[in-house]
Amino acid sequence: MSLRRIQLAVLALAAGLAPAAWGAEYTPVFTPNGSTLPWKLEDGVKVFRLAVDPCKHEIAPGMTVDAWCYNGVTPGPTIEAVEGDRVRILVTNKLPEGTAVHWHGLILPSGMDGVSGLSQRRIMPGETFAYQFTLRQHGTQMYHSHGDEMVQIGLGTMGMFVIHPRERKPKIDRDYSIFLSEWFVEPGSSKPNVNVMTDFNLFTFNSRAFPGTAPLVARPGERVRIRIGSVAQDCHPVHLHGHTFKVVATDGGDIPPSAQWPETTVVVCPGQTRDIEFIANAGDWAMHCHKRHHPMNPMGHDIPNMLGVSQKGVEKKIREIEPGYMAMGETGMDDMMEMGMAGPENTLPMMGGDGPFEMIGMGGMFTTFKVHDDMPRFASQEDYAKKIREPKDGGWYRNPPGTVAESITGKRPKKSETDGHGAHGGMKMDEKASPEAKTLYRCPMGHVKHQEKPGECPVCGMQLKPETPDDLKEDAEDEEEMPKGMKMDEEKKK
Repeated sequence: MSLRRIQLAVLALAAGLAPAAWGAEYTPVFTPNGSTLPWKLEDGVKVFRLAVDPCKHEIAPGMTVDAWCYNGVTPGPTIEAVEGDRVRILVTNKLPEGTAVHWHGLILPSGMDGVSGLSQRRIMPGETFAYQFTLRQHGTQMYHSHGDEMVQIGLGTMGMFVIHPRERKPKIDRDYSIFLSEWFVEPGSSKPNVNVMTDFNLFTFNSRAFPGTAPLVARPGERVRIRIGSVAQDCHPVHLHGHTFKVVATDGGDIPPSAQWPETTVVVCPGQTRDIEFIANAGDWAMHCHKRHHPMNPMGHDIPNMLGVSQKGVEKKIREIEPGYMAMGETGMDDMMEMGMAGPENTLPMMGGDGPFEMIGMGGMFTTFKVHDDMPRFASQEDYAKKIREPKDGGWYRNPPGTVAESITGKRPKKSETDGHGAHGGMKMDEKASPEAKTLYRCPMGHVKHQEKPGECPVCGMQLKPETPDDLKEDAEDEEEMPKGMKMDEEKKK
């Protein structure tokens, strides 16, 4: 035993720690947008406290849902301990119905397993139960409700349980935990529908959807471990850009080095955890579920496919019946993220969040992994959570000259005609505005035109966009197609 470990052992003994924890050193796990459960030492036992209770949970800025949580958060705080520790977890039920907590994947006495009616009676509202056992393994496990699971897990009662080995080689520099979840929240409402079994409309990392997800961060060359767990309904292929990694552990334990395999995507199914490990490469990298609808926020699944269908002339006629109607989908859905289109209250836009070049056309199960030379290190989960909360935190990667894909055509096509941050610009890159030029604005849905100042449309609330020559040309074409009687009516209105 090294002098350092002897010193730690003496300090641990003086503090009353169990011998198994003597000298245990580990890199703490950080849970993006999450927390770590504190503990107190009592007679050599690590004591944790959990309360399961209704709470308000923010999926992303602009959307809050009514959830059921542990200690007011979903996923619940990450529990961290060391192999050999004796732990006591006190669980208080503040729900309106009975519950139990299952320690998923842990090897423990049957009566501590936490299955309502089988291994214990329910914890009734207002009661506190004590679970106590010795940790006889290491690895990434979970905890979740095992009473009225459809409702309780569906509303958020789950969390990660990480057991560190007494000694780990090689050392991990950054260690992250991500819980996968699925929700169905009717647009305009705040209560998840737990009766939905497969057709979910929100997919989250640690119960957050992009653009509300905190990035994972590292420095080039650091060894990173990401632990991913799920008690959802579906399997999720989680893909990390810019890296290959090894799948080093499952919920059953470590995979021997000879059996580890390289991947860029790891599939995590219900009831599973997967640990991946790799060396960080410099850059800003995407990390997301690779099922096409999962890196996207609420969308209607019963909308007809209008791709390639011309709606010219139809839009104006439909507005006579439905003033708010806007033709969409002719050329895909990419333009929707740039329109700033207002949706129902408490509902996220389908995709879009600020990026270093323009809006990022993603949502849902999407986040970023930022690897910068100057990325800070953090003293604790609390320190990390205070400084890294939103996609912009940690800054954006400064790409070396000549390493960014650029246009070779000399100008941007109309569809990508932006100011670099998702707001439509009024001219192409190679055009220069004359001093006399005056920018006019219009509603993307055509409610108002030729406005002198930007702002919101007084009819539909959408952000006005600068008018382009193509807009004026389209106005002229629409006027030519308009019947003579309607033209006279329009002139009278003017």
